[in-house]
Amino acid sequence: MQKFIKDGLRKFLVGKNQSFTFNSSQKEALSLTQLKNLEKTNLYIHIPFCKSMCPYCPYNRVLFEENKLEKYFRGLFKEIDLYAESIGTIEISSIYIGGGTPTNAIDYLGPLMEHIKEKFNFTGNLALETTVADINETNLKKLKAMGVNLLSIGVQSFNDYYLELLGRNYPSEMIMKALALVDTFDFETVNMDLMFAFPNQSEDELMADLKIANQMPVDQITLYPLFTFPYSSVGSYLKLNKIKMPSFFKRKKFYKIILDFFKENDYQMASVWGFKKPSKSPLKYSSVTRNQYIGLGAGAGTRLDNVFYFNTFSIEAYENILLNAEQLPISIHLNITKKLSHYYWFYWQLYETHFLLEDFLKHSDLKMKFILKVFKFLRLIKKKNNEIHLTPRGAFWIHLMQNEFVLDYINNVWHTMKTEAFPKKIDL
Repeated sequence: MQKFIKDGLRKFLVGKNQSFTFNSSQKEALSLTQLKNLEKTNLYIHIPFCKSMCPYCPYNRVLFEENKLEKYFRGLFKEIDLYAESIGTIEISSIYIGGGTPTNAIDYLGPLMEHIKEKFNFTGNLALETTVADINETNLKKLKAMGVNLLSIGVQSFNDYYLELLGRNYPSEMIMKALALVDTFDFETVNMDLMFAFPNQSEDELMADLKIANQMPVDQITLYPLFTFPYSSVGSYLKLNKIKMPSFFKRKKFYKIILDFFKENDYQMASVWGFKKPSKSPLKYSSVTRNQYIGLGAGAGTRLDNVFYFNTFSIEAYENILLNAEQLPISIHLNITKKLSHYYWFYWQLYETHFLLEDFLKHSDLKMKFILKVFKFLRLIKKKNNEIHLTPRGAFWIHLMQNEFVLDYINNVWHTMKTEAFPKKIDL
């Protein structure tokens, strides 16, 4: 039924001309002529190394081994050089470093940033993910020295039982000390990630986590349900297939608790998942809502005007292609029509919970305008001055759509990419 609804929606929105098949980019090299016209873009850098393999994490990652870092970063340097040859010294508006756990390779990150600055005109924010276990004075000094101004810390819970469930080998007291230390370094924005909808988690336990989080010296709190990915393939890969997705009603109840709590405490919604504390920093922490970016590293995705492509997920293949064949490690690509590009923009504006009406009119066609009217009729959105805002009802349904549809696409692509370095094609 879900596939029937998904296929019907796709045809209605973007028509039959938009293919939803990722094709191999190996036999016939992907044309990067569109890169010639880029004046500026963003970068995503993927560092896949983890010291502990958290059982819930679906991202492309490998167990940390010190002797693997040098070759992987040589590959990253080469990938940067190849892009620089194609696009020149264009402006890089922001850089996001994710993983994995980037701070496992902290001594390699500074030189990497220097290399990027040599090749491009970097003008924006540098955001980076880290974990409580990697927070110490030495590491924080290195992050400040390399220019990190937006920092996200994977806290997940203040409940020791759930920390143990997640494979975190430290007590909640260590989280509080780590956040206090981060606060002394004056990053422009510090984000804390929390999870909810743990197996058998009660409303009181959720509220306890929220109350503690509210007392922490951070600028933003981002919350995710634990089990966002389908259980057919990624769930099996993660050995979580025996754990059931929380029910629709439980997710709705928990999400309402979260929305009500942050509203009562004067937070502003930064996204469907993120809540910004009234603070000195206007900058919000965001990893996914950039309209255009180039991805570097094994498993990184790139989104440009008319194409979306993935690097190979295989660390070995990624390194060998760059260092031996001296070509970009692109594995598969999906061509994007102008219409689909507009819907991509529209989805991420909804994800961010508000947008200017005039911006919507620049991207919209008759169908999008009709959808906006339907959303207004269903009380999913409301107009405020010249802005469109998601209502609490709308925020929940965007959250649900992300779980049921968007992440289903990711599930299909990532499951194949984790098992094949260069698949011939992936049908969505």
